Amino acid sequence: MGRKKSPPPNIVKAPPAKTPTLTQVPTQSVQTQTALNEASNRQQRLNMELGAQLDRTNAEFFAGQDIRRTQATAAENRLATRVAGEESRANIRTQGQEDRAATAATGLEYRRGLETAGSQDRALTRTTGQETRATRAEEGRQTRATQGQLLRGQERQIGQRGLQERAAIRTTGQETRSLERTRGAQERLSEMRRGIEQRAGIRTTGLEERLGVAERGRQERAGIRTTGQQERAGTRVRGQEERATQLQGLRVGGQEQRRTRTLEQRVGGQEDRRRIRTTGQQQRATDLQQEMFRRYKENRDFDQARGSYRV
Repeated sequence: MGRKKSPPPNIVKAPPAKTPTLTQVPTQSVQTQTALNEASNRQQRLNMELGAQLDRTNAEFFAGQDIRRTQATAAENRLATRVAGEESRANIRTQGQEDRAATAATGLEYRRGLETAGSQDRALTRTTGQETRATRAEEGRQTRATQGQLLRGQERQIGQRGLQERAAIRTTGQETRSLERTRGAQERLSEMRRGIEQRAGIRTTGLEERLGVAERGRQERAGIRTTGQQERAGTRVRGQEERATQLQGLRVGGQEQRRTRTLEQRVGGQEDRRRIRTTGQQQRATDLQQEMFRRYKENRDFDQARGSYRV
């Protein structure tokens, strides 16, 4: 940024008969420096406010993302629990139907066996009466053969029923274990995916914060560099003005030179003290605002880390 060179000050020579008077020489260096400092401080405050606003916007966005992620996870869990309940009830219903069918078939076979045994007993009694009880030995043999056949039929029936029941129990156990394995695998995959997404979100948040800090540092360094350049330019112009004033004073005379030098020293001291006082006030205000922003950032980072730990 360039600045117009101020014209050399006009030196008014006092009349010899009157008492010498002091003439204040106007200068623009202190006012320019003060204006530049105020503009720099305003720009820095605006940058800090914009950074805080962006941090709040990012915090609201990530909070909404966490809420939507939690809602989706809860919905998936409820759906998985509902499907598992339906499958379990279907398995229990099928097992009950099979058990009832097996019991009905067992009763039917048992009743048929009783009917057959009754028919054989009646036929045997009728034949025995018609043959006039040919011999007691034949009657005993026929009776033992009938009872042995009935006993073997009952034993086969009981063995078959036990075999079917064991097969049904074995099938039910296999299906239940397979269902549990599938549910466990799905839950582990869901937990793994949730952890990956959470770590990716934390990694992205850290990267964005580091980029913001780096950009803020570059902006602050650029502002300090510009302030130094302006201060050096002001010092250079002030030196040129002082040298021009000294040369002009030498041409006028020794007495006027001493008077002008004394006046410049007094005015320069007042301006320097005013500039130092203004610079100190601006610096203290800037340091206070930076400290407040640093505390706000630490609280925000702590809250985000605690929210991530809870999730």
